[in-house]
Amino acid sequence: MKRKRGEKEAAAAEKKMEIVWQTPANPPEKHDYIFRDGRRYVRPYYFEFISHVKNRWAGKTIVNLFAEEFKGRPYDYYVSAVKCGRIQVDGEMVPVSYIVKSSQKISHFLHRHEPPVMAWDVPVLDKEDDVVTVWKPATVPVHPCGQYRKNTVVGVLQAEYGLAPLFPVHRLDRLVSGLLILARNATKADLFRQEIEAGQVQKLYVAKVVGEFPEDEQIVDVNVNYNAREGRSTAEVGNSCDGSSIKGKTACTKFTRIGTNGIHSIVLCKPITGRTHQIRVHLQCTGHPIANDILYLSENVTNRSSEGVNADRAARSPNNCLVPENNSSDKYEDSTKEDFDIDLMCTNCPNLAPKGYEGHEEGLWLHCVQYSGPGWVYECPYPDWAVLT
Repeated sequence: MKRKRGEKEAAAAEKKMEIVWQTPANPPEKHDYIFRDGRRYVRPYYFEFISHVKNRWAGKTIVNLFAEEFKGRPYDYYVSAVKCGRIQVDGEMVPVSYIVKSSQKISHFLHRHEPPVMAWDVPVLDKEDDVVTVWKPATVPVHPCGQYRKNTVVGVLQAEYGLAPLFPVHRLDRLVSGLLILARNATKADLFRQEIEAGQVQKLYVAKVVGEFPEDEQIVDVNVNYNAREGRSTAEVGNSCDGSSIKGKTACTKFTRIGTNGIHSIVLCKPITGRTHQIRVHLQCTGHPIANDILYLSENVTNRSSEGVNADRAARSPNNCLVPENNSSDKYEDSTKEDFDIDLMCTNCPNLAPKGYEGHEEGLWLHCVQYSGPGWVYECPYPDWAVLT
């Protein structure tokens, strides 16, 4: 009886509010963002997720399909969503016992909450007819992925600068900051792609690592094996004596020390290949991991340098911000008092962030400073943390 009353209230609220359902065709706008406590949030919005029934889904009831494949919400939510039409098949309402068939279109209309990111601006470094380069802040993903859509570099550039369409030329992990190159048309993007695939593009990063890094150039030529389930990579070294095969993909990175104070070192990193977390895992191989990289700080390093462990907490200090000078989040007026619509069926309301994303997250001390290719070079200034005291 309680669930039926909730469904009726939700249906009545939808009629009263005249909900506008967004799709990927709706561009981000300035008023979509809310700034609180140094974080950029996205005002929750109604969104239509569209998918098609895979062969392995066929034969399941519509409720069981969602409960088994999309476990972020409770079973009762999916029952209510089907009953009130927020989950539809081929544009039609169906009973909870409906059996789905392969290739059918499934629409899930929900109140979408995006995870927050740091409230830094996305400064434009160079703006040409067919290329834009920006300083990507840490914690912000490059393009829509997973739960992120508007809270991305591409989304912010479209909302705040009117730059669209944009085609990211290369990727930077979400927690990494620095130079990001975006083509302004598909033709230019394809030219960059061809140069990258031909091995004609070089890239440079700077990292702040634990301990006193060796003065001579270090070359790490060790395979990298990425485990998608664990979300981390491992360095794989084979044994030529027993003929065992080496897991992962070939990877090589060159490291040059820029400076050190004995506790930390600033290191220039030149990845020859481009594997997932390559620089991070190769620095771990040297015994000098990135000083605030909890994922790759091994126990022996943690015990050896408590400063390395505390670096993650130190990153919260304004003196260690990953943004250009005068690009403080203070420029954004705190919009704590701004309201947003509470959805009675939403499992995340009344919070702004989705469940599991309430905590604060900081960026890595890893920053892209240069990309170069045939006849072109793009650069990004060093971050504040790259200056040792």
